[in-house]
Amino acid sequence: MFSFYANEWRRLLLGFDTESSAVLAQIAQTHNQVLAEHFYSAMLEDEAASGLLSHEQVQSRLMGSMRRWIVQVLSAKVDDDLGALVAYQVKIGEVHARIDVPVHLVLRGARSLKEGLRAVLRQEATACYAETIQMAATLIDHAMEAMSQGYAVSRDRNARTTEAYRLFSVTQNLATVREQRRAELLDWENQCLYLHAMGAGSQPLSSLSTSDFGLWFRHKGVDIFNGAPATQSILDAIEQIDSHLLPALMQAKGADVALPLLQLREQSRHIAMSLESLFTQNSELDAGRDVLTQLLNRKFLPVVLSKEVAYARKHASTFSVVSMDIDHFKRINDQHGHEGGDMVLQQVALTLSNNIRGGDYLFRLGGEEFLMLLVDTPAAGAASVAEKLRAHIEREVFHLPKNERRNITISAGVASFDGHPDYQRILRESDEALYRAKNEGRNRVVSA
Repeated sequence: MFSFYANEWRRLLLGFDTESSAVLAQIAQTHNQVLAEHFYSAMLEDEAASGLLSHEQVQSRLMGSMRRWIVQVLSAKVDDDLGALVAYQVKIGEVHARIDVPVHLVLRGARSLKEGLRAVLRQEATACYAETIQMAATLIDHAMEAMSQGYAVSRDRNARTTEAYRLFSVTQNLATVREQRRAELLDWENQCLYLHAMGAGSQPLSSLSTSDFGLWFRHKGVDIFNGAPATQSILDAIEQIDSHLLPALMQAKGADVALPLLQLREQSRHIAMSLESLFTQNSELDAGRDVLTQLLNRKFLPVVLSKEVAYARKHASTFSVVSMDIDHFKRINDQHGHEGGDMVLQQVALTLSNNIRGGDYLFRLGGEEFLMLLVDTPAAGAASVAEKLRAHIEREVFHLPKNERRNITISAGVASFDGHPDYQRILRESDEALYRAKNEGRNRVVSA
């Protein structure tokens, strides 16, 4: 693909005279700031951009990249490494797909960029105006074409992976998950009724949306049962309970308690029955998982991160990522063989799984690398969770072949969502924090 677009780019460049090429390159070098501003001014006017871009983001993160892009595309020469230039356009398209930038928004920006170029060329009173503007339009269109190719391939791949993840999620220990969620819902209801009966006074009753059940359903259940009408019905019931019934129950006195109490129990039963129906309807689906640890694997990481980024931006919430690595894992394999290494990996996976909430995510990325995504959790909370897990694993005795035992440690890097739409940013930050933790002596947690 790269070679095709590179050869086509070279052919297009050869079709224009050297004077036009020189003028266009000069315009790109001297007016890239104005042209970049023209590009983003058009994008920021679009309502679809409001959820993706802000003026602050444009100025602090994007303007410099756009200026460089303008120079690279409009100053390209026949003997340049056009394959690398094409690869860069494809990468941009992949990023746009990853953060879900609408295609029409990019095309609108490109159209605005061409209008800006026309204005600059008229202002400069360029002698070869027509030839130069035609060349600029041709090069921008070709760059957009390569970009669109990267976008389309990435979107198709993401769509297939999303569906595979949904199928996987449904069948991941389905019977166990079913019972766990049922128990969590009942525990929450009983806790509310108990606290109210004991006269908790002004102490707010725990919201259903932030309970173990609520976190799981909002962050996982919605995807598992994608498209089922009962899914929205459960979300509506959770909202009704948290927004209306719990406050009413807190304020009610004497005989007035009966109505909100009855309504709360009815809504809770409605959720339980709807959930049971959803599990029954989806019980026939099947998919795979990491064979050794039974955790999610790297394949599903983009799907989950994209979903959580979208959720956090929509609800003005946050989440955190914890990258973890077993310290000196090679020594374990060298001393106890791969069987010993596998046993350690399985025990670490089990320990981590038993110490996170139902709404959180746990991945085995490969080798001795694990990653946790903690939903609705800011940086301080994530660092605390990571430290507790580190200490827990340090204390634990790990079983090995031939009845041998040993202690191990882990290092962890923590990063929290900062509003950036590209999930690669938080992955890089957690990886860098993990690298610092290992560099500083291992067996520690470092925050980005």
